[in-house]
Amino acid sequence: MGLPQINIEFLGRATSAIARSARGIVALVLKDDTPNAKSQEIKSIDDLKPADWTVRNLAYIKQVLKGTPSKVIIEVVPTETVDYLEVLNRLSFKKFNYLTIPDITTPQTSDVVTWIKEKRKAKKTFKAVLSNVKADSEGIINFTTAGIKVGEETYTSAEYAPRIAGILAGLDFTRSSTYFVLDEVESIVEHADPDGAIDAGELILINDGEKIKIGRGVNSLVTTTTTKTEDFKSIRIIEVVDMISDDVRSVFEDEYVGKVNNIYDNQVLFITSLNAYFKELSTDEVLDKEADNIAEINVDAQRLAWEKIGTDTSTWEDQVVKETSFKRNVFLKGNVKIVDSMEDLDFNIFM
Repeated sequence: MGLPQINIEFLGRATSAIARSARGIVALVLKDDTPNAKSQEIKSIDDLKPADWTVRNLAYIKQVLKGTPSKVIIEVVPTETVDYLEVLNRLSFKKFNYLTIPDITTPQTSDVVTWIKEKRKAKKTFKAVLSNVKADSEGIINFTTAGIKVGEETYTSAEYAPRIAGILAGLDFTRSSTYFVLDEVESIVEHADPDGAIDAGELILINDGEKIKIGRGVNSLVTTTTTKTEDFKSIRIIEVVDMISDDVRSVFEDEYVGKVNNIYDNQVLFITSLNAYFKELSTDEVLDKEADNIAEINVDAQRLAWEKIGTDTSTWEDQVVKETSFKRNVFLKGNVKIVDSMEDLDFNIFM
């Protein structure tokens, strides 16, 4: 009879995780008043019509494509755009991984930061690559390197943000963006204190004397909590967190909501599928195979739900709580250990 449909769905997503992570989507917002410039989606440079774009905007699109994302969603706004709220509203209903707006001004970035934070609270796994904005958020990459010389052109951090967004969307889980080499860059304005900049949540480029490369793949998060630990500063870690969240939510909505009765046995089936998914992710070293990557019923949350409506659960054993489902709610919790890439070496040689 084979595996249940839910298991198949989860296993398929797990085995394709590496491939999917390398094919992210970039949303690129461009100011353009030329007659042929229009919002569109392109997948490769073959889809580009150079005559439709200004030289500046054509360069931005090519920057993104150089990182080999699966798709670029181009949204066009008038050159006199005061704020980006209308285009952000359009993007709310599209699927993408990284947003970038190269011509945005510093005052306008606050709206984008607020929008990203609100969408992430609403379980939309959007992220944005902006420049010189202290957002303190895992969803905002604060790119701050200036004076980026490429051939005859010198880019500001905002103007080079599309290139960074393309790189982040095109990398898979087998590596992070740390020390990613930018062969086309000849020189940069080097940061006086690169360690301090990184600690302050800045994504920067560094010059190692031979190559220009990304210093460390960090987002703008600087304030950690018990739920947002140091790990949440890593762009790669957040990519995995977002992928797992999207996968679990998608399968639950597609295969369970409105289709499956909320009883303990059905919850166990879903949990079994989740754990099979985690096991497959550990096989590909997305999760640590030596760790206990498990999902289970959140007994405390389910007990509290019953208590809130006046039910005395003081005599209920944990197993009784598990077997007593609560209305339409499924209370689960999970524990996973996400694998990050090797980035730091502490090697002492004694003689």
